[in-house]
Amino acid sequence: MTDQQRIGWIGCGRMGSAMAKRLIAHDHDVSVTNRTRSRAEALGELGATVVDGPIDLADCDVVFVMVSADAQLLEVLNGPRGVLANEEAAPRIIIDCSTVSTGGSATAREACSLRGVEFLAAPVSGNPEVVASGRLTLAVSGSRSAFDEVRALLDELGHGVTYVGEGEVARLVKICHNIFLGVVTQSMAEITVLAERGGIERSAFLEFLNESVMGSTFTRYKTPAFVNLEFTASFTPVLLRKDFDLGMDEAKKLGVPMPVSALCSEIVASAIGAGHVDEDFATLLLEVARSAGLTLESENKIIDDGLGVKP
Repeated sequence: MTDQQRIGWIGCGRMGSAMAKRLIAHDHDVSVTNRTRSRAEALGELGATVVDGPIDLADCDVVFVMVSADAQLLEVLNGPRGVLANEEAAPRIIIDCSTVSTGGSATAREACSLRGVEFLAAPVSGNPEVVASGRLTLAVSGSRSAFDEVRALLDELGHGVTYVGEGEVARLVKICHNIFLGVVTQSMAEITVLAERGGIERSAFLEFLNESVMGSTFTRYKTPAFVNLEFTASFTPVLLRKDFDLGMDEAKKLGVPMPVSALCSEIVASAIGAGHVDEDFATLLLEVARSAGLTLESENKIIDDGLGVKP
């Protein structure tokens, strides 16, 4: 890859914008589009070219996609104004970073193949803060030669890029990851409430946990929310439930029993039913406390989330 190649970006929500900013910061020629144009225009102020729709990115060399679901992916690719709808031109490679089903991904790959376009499934692990810190990770599947061609671009998005195989296997990697995310968060919530019920400050317990072998980048990152009850959404329970549903469907098809994950899926659904829709999924902590008859209060402490910021 060289800086002379033209890059298109479809989807300028919080996550898509954060990722596109990294490519802009590396002085790439980036053109962006979003259903709500104002979000794309914010990237225009940083140096990106704003276009009206995906069809206007057909002459780009590489196009990234970051949307919310199967239907949106297929629309921006193969819809009337999709990037593949231009009969005169098509990108060489399309990289989809969305979290979608394996079936939706396969349909998108087939649509690209009909136009002679390489399609890489490249779902990501992280949120805008993780992207800004340079710690985004990506699982990528598709043609190895296409992956090798865009590897340098992918490396600029984060620190961990893993080629996992052909076809749609990256989708299953991401689904497995997000199921684990939910299970770990529920477990973290339960043990934190247990510790507080026993008279231990959440901040003290979580400091100990994070310094132990059980601590991780994720537990450190979620500690400020658990301590200060600050639940600005990075990933909502609704989105987590969608991924649990995808995962349980895959488990059924592959004949893998997942009793812990199935229970956690129902717990997430219960949290949604309790009204935790637009907040971060760390609100699972509140539901555990409520079930224990415990009213939590913010400890109002400055807590390092462990991320820092990397260029």
